[in-house]
Amino acid sequence: MAKEIVKEIRLQIPAGKATPAPPVGTILGPFGINLGDFCTKFNDASKDKMGDILPVEITIYDDRSYDFVLKTPPAAFSLKKIAKIQKGSAKGANHIVATITKDELRQVAEAKMPDLNTDDIESAMKTIEGTARNMGIAVKGLNDQELASQEQAAQKAEIEKEKRAEELEAIEAEAKEIKETKEVEIVEDNEEKTE
Repeated sequence: MAKEIVKEIRLQIPAGKATPAPPVGTILGPFGINLGDFCTKFNDASKDKMGDILPVEITIYDDRSYDFVLKTPPAAFSLKKIAKIQKGSAKGANHIVATITKDELRQVAEAKMPDLNTDDIESAMKTIEGTARNMGIAVKGLNDQELASQEQAAQKAEIEKEKRAEELEAIEAEAKEIKETKEVEIVEDNEEKTE
C-alpha cells in the first residue's frame, strides 16, 4: 500500500548547514518530522556543495516519514557568485552592476539544466540570460551594448523626471504664494469695507 502524501514543502537551505533551528525546525516541526535525522541526511547529501544555497523539495507522508530531492542552486545565486557581487541591481536592466562572459553564462546554464524544462543548451542560456538581465548583469558580446544603451536611456529619463519634479514644485510654490497674496488682499478689502 502506497503512503499518502500529507505535504510537499520547498525550502532553500545552505548546503551542509541545515540545523533544527528556524527556518527548518519551524516549517518541518509541526509535521512530526525527526529534525535531527533530516538535518543529518541533508547535510550528508549536500556536503560536496558547501557554500551554495540549495533548494530542496521535501515530501512528507502520513506516517511521518519523508523523502527529499536536492535541486541545483538558484540561477540568481549562481550568477551573483560568478559575477562576484552581493546583490543584483535594484533597477533591473536599467542599471548594470556586473558583466559576465558568454562562457560563464553557459556554465550557469549547464549547471541549471536538470531543473529547467529544456534539453537545449541555447534555450537554457536564454533563460539564464533573462535572469541575468533582470539582475543588472550584462553578458559580454551578447547583450552588453544593448544594456549599456538602455542604462543610458534610463539615466536620461531619470534626469528628465527630476527636472519635471523640480518644475512642478516651483509651479506649486508659485501657486501657493499667489493664493496667499489673494487671501491677504481679500482680508484687507473686507477690513476697509467694515471701517
